[in-house]
Amino acid sequence: MDDPVLLTGSEGRVGSAILADLSESYDWRLLDREPPAEETPHEFHVADITDYDAVREAAEGVNAIVHLAGDPRPQAPWNSVLENNIDGTRTVLEAAVDVGVDKFVFASSNHAVGSYETEERKPDLYRSHDEFRLDGTELPRPSNLYGVSKATGETLGRYYHDEHDLPFVAVRIGNLTKNHPPKDYERGQAMWLSHRDCAHLFDRCLQADYEYEIVYGISDNDRKYYSIDRAREVLDYDPQDNSAEYDA
Repeated sequence: MDDPVLLTGSEGRVGSAILADLSESYDWRLLDREPPAEETPHEFHVADITDYDAVREAAEGVNAIVHLAGDPRPQAPWNSVLENNIDGTRTVLEAAVDVGVDKFVFASSNHAVGSYETEERKPDLYRSHDEFRLDGTELPRPSNLYGVSKATGETLGRYYHDEHDLPFVAVRIGNLTKNHPPKDYERGQAMWLSHRDCAHLFDRCLQADYEYEIVYGISDNDRKYYSIDRAREVLDYDPQDNSAEYDA
């Protein structure tokens, strides 16, 4: 992919993981509401994703958008998730359609389906012997208002795909940590996503062909209750890490 790729929320944890491995792989155009903490070799736009004119300016001429920006707090209040995560995502989708991008990659979250983790299923679903899997075909079942906003982003993507033929993939990101999964925390190990696998997964989202997809973003953990089969099949995702390798 030779054309520029717009990365919103580039200063956040997921953006940092992507750029750590893929900084030289794409002609990145970065957007964040705050200036970069460190000098960057990429074009940088300081803008709020609710500002349509600023987002469209940043998106002009790009081939794809990776949309990470928003309020990442699981306990974020409604007014913030409404403005930043729902209205902001719609604004970026509108700009994507108006400038004619070829792909839209959306950072969804495990919180969009957090309420599948019922008391009846815990703690067994966090263990390797349990066969329960979520595969992306299930309906959203958010565990907080942040999860509601991510489920709404997925639905907005469905609308923009159906209405405007925009290829859209949502990645329900698990537990992203830089060095190793949290020890003595079964849930965190079951949904662990390494930085290396995170960058690889988003790279595949930019390279693969698809129409509308929801996939799970975790490493190839022995313990898992999210299936990564769809990501393997559609995106050719090939994760290299496994939380079991870090067990004490």
